[in-house]
Amino acid sequence: MNDASSSFHLLPGAPDSPVLLHVPHSSRALPPDVRADLLLDDGELARELDHITDSHTAEIAAVAAAAAGVAPWRFVNRLSRLVVDPERFPDEREEMLAVGMGAVYTRTTHRAALRPAGFDTEPLIDRYFTPYAQGMTDAVAERLAATGRAVIVDVHSYPAAPLPYELHGDGPRPPVCLGTDAFHTPPALRDAAREAFGGFGGVGTDSPFAGTYVPLAYYRLDPRVSALMVEIRRDLYMSEPGGQAGPGAADLGEALAALVDAVPSALPA
Repeated sequence: MNDASSSFHLLPGAPDSPVLLHVPHSSRALPPDVRADLLLDDGELARELDHITDSHTAEIAAVAAAAAGVAPWRFVNRLSRLVVDPERFPDEREEMLAVGMGAVYTRTTHRAALRPAGFDTEPLIDRYFTPYAQGMTDAVAERLAATGRAVIVDVHSYPAAPLPYELHGDGPRPPVCLGTDAFHTPPALRDAAREAFGGFGGVGTDSPFAGTYVPLAYYRLDPRVSALMVEIRRDLYMSEPGGQAGPGAADLGEALAALVDAVPSALPA
């Protein structure tokens, strides 16, 4: 997957669905030339992928797409976030630059060196980040053109115990964390997610991870674009750090489908 056009996949849903399930961090795949620039040996890389990958979230989204009454669209990153992280700001606005984890990571989850000092990140931005951002922008534009609304539901997972890279890891770590944005997250959408995921032991908001992804072309500009991040604590559905999915994954997929089905009534008139 050295070709940026094959590094992400838009899976069609129902023509009249405004919902776009965004799955940015589920893959472990690395192009060989990108792998060659990483300072980790194979064992160290495998452990880092265990920690940094939102394992099985693509499968959870697939369950939701199959179970929903009106199938959502899915935009799935087919490469590891160790290539680029498509959800970071590509400039100095990104707070994770403080720990070497901007759009191109230079440090690991445990703050060890991932790439050499002085590594030029721009080729990876040009080759992978920019086409991905354009792909998501186009996908949102298509939902707006087809339905008049676009609703991005960002599907993530996070570890039960904080990792050293986390800037806000000292707060609550509920079974399900909802990331919100004051402009793009209608309260009714947040409340619908609270209800959909209410059977998993607790739903929190914006801790340990806050905010949600919206392409920059629409960010804080277009109220027709709504967004919500769903962060699922990994011990609900898998053995950590990088184990196989358990039966909880299917249950979470069904809950995500319930959220998808609630979207029409959760949007402002």
